[in-house]
Amino acid sequence: MLSKCSKHLRKVFAAGLFILIPIVITYLLLKILFDAIDGVLKPTIDSLIGREIPGLGLIALFILIYLAGLLSANILGRKVIKFSQSLLLRTPIVRAVYSSARLLIESFSGSSTTGFKRVVMIEHPRKGLWSIGFLTGLTKNEADQPFAIVYIPTAPTPNSGFVTLLPLKEVRDTDLSVQTAMSLVLSGGINTPNQINSSPST
Repeated sequence: MLSKCSKHLRKVFAAGLFILIPIVITYLLLKILFDAIDGVLKPTIDSLIGREIPGLGLIALFILIYLAGLLSANILGRKVIKFSQSLLLRTPIVRAVYSSARLLIESFSGSSTTGFKRVVMIEHPRKGLWSIGFLTGLTKNEADQPFAIVYIPTAPTPNSGFVTLLPLKEVRDTDLSVQTAMSLVLSGGINTPNQINSSPST
């Protein structure tokens, strides 16, 4: 009787963990994300209105992003943005961080001509396993052999990926667009095309 009761408790307890752990993890991740975004503008707004309102910083940030988007939609706004960007690019220290961040975001959006050249596949982390990557450039080694510079994104946060250098002959081009590949990575492989065609990279 005691053995059956213990088995029942273990079974039910395990089932409860499988239900609650994903919920708790989701809650914690969303809370971290909320606190991080809300904390960007929250201190300033709280000091202006003299009281603390949870979530106000997040709302203000959304409004700020929307206004920035509206600003880029007209000629005068684009001139202001261009001037601000050039100012940031001329500022020491800030220039290095801003230019790298801007290039990375433009590359992910597919709007950059100097970022991700094309979507490729490489055998990683071992032979027989393939990883989706973005070709960012080409170089050569001391023997004048062509090497590819490939950015491998990690799911579901592609900005935390890594850069690898490997012989160009070990890289395969795909027919995926940058946006399609990003959707594949962000979804953890759920949004995958029915077919991915590849060919030797040149």
